[in-house]
Amino acid sequence: MEIKVQKVEQRKQKPDYNNLTFGDYFTDHMFIMNYTAGQGWHDARIVPYGDIALSPAAMCLHYGQEVFEGMKAYHAADGRTLLFRPRKNFERMNVSNERLCVPPIDVDFVMKALKELIKIDAEWIPQEDGTSLYIRPFIIAVDPHLGVRAGHEYLFIIILSPVGSYYKEGLNPVKIWVENKYVRAVRGGMGFAKTGGNYAASLKAQEDAHEFGYSQVLWLDGVERKYIEEVGAMNVFFKINGEYVTPALQGSILPGITRMSCIELLKHWGEPVAERRLSVDELAEAAESGALEEAFGSGTAAVISPIGELHIGDRAYTINGGKIGDMSHKLYKELTDLQYGRSEDVLGWTEEVEI
Repeated sequence: MEIKVQKVEQRKQKPDYNNLTFGDYFTDHMFIMNYTAGQGWHDARIVPYGDIALSPAAMCLHYGQEVFEGMKAYHAADGRTLLFRPRKNFERMNVSNERLCVPPIDVDFVMKALKELIKIDAEWIPQEDGTSLYIRPFIIAVDPHLGVRAGHEYLFIIILSPVGSYYKEGLNPVKIWVENKYVRAVRGGMGFAKTGGNYAASLKAQEDAHEFGYSQVLWLDGVERKYIEEVGAMNVFFKINGEYVTPALQGSILPGITRMSCIELLKHWGEPVAERRLSVDELAEAAESGALEEAFGSGTAAVISPIGELHIGDRAYTINGGKIGDMSHKLYKELTDLQYGRSEDVLGWTEEVEI
């Protein structure tokens, strides 16, 4: 499929890259293509970034049929532009698509489109320490119809945003509230898919946690309400008695690309890793006895986010003295060195965008 290109007549003013927030600025262009039942994906184009027109009856607005992804482009130390395991994101998007009855995308084609878009807006890639170009691909059902069924028409869109740190704490440890009142997802639902409904379900608990001074919510399973699952924007790891434990993928949590990379790195380094069910009682006991040595979250937005405090029930447990742990720091350095091209990519995880 040909990708048509319409460039802006005048570039927008860039933000202050030394004071970037997350997700507030957008580049000059975006990629769009349409899907029509019986025709498939068509009309691929790069156009000036701007508002899109939707019918008030567009199905995504009423029935939540949408999926999205998140990845980043990095300005490498040697001047290259690098993506980190981007095909894994688009492959995961197709898993989300299948769950939400959205037509699959051609991974090779959308990779081509993404690289072309980044090439056109390359001057938006920030070069300051810790910054990157966040990439948001998403698909929405747009046919005007009030009635519950899968859509017949869709838009696939990619927008780009220069960003700084996701958490204001940066690499400083965050405080996490273990949620025991609300439920985000259950096995058999769509917890494993990257779709807006999962995040909407988390907002109330997150607001409550913020009132008590906690950055994020750590969810328990939706059936027994006793097993650790994930944080709102991250998967989680706990070092218990020398072993790194992360909740097993059982259909109710997102299979994170950074999570997968952390597991592969830990195994590559010969560290003991377990993907298993971890009860909140076991976690509390480990925290109380001192067996919980370190905890951190992993995700595209934050990369690695050390956890310095867990609030479980009516108690707050400080982890590793509230300081960043050795493995949190090592994983963060290893991943960011790969992403920014500061170390040799022996694992083949990065992909260059030729600018």
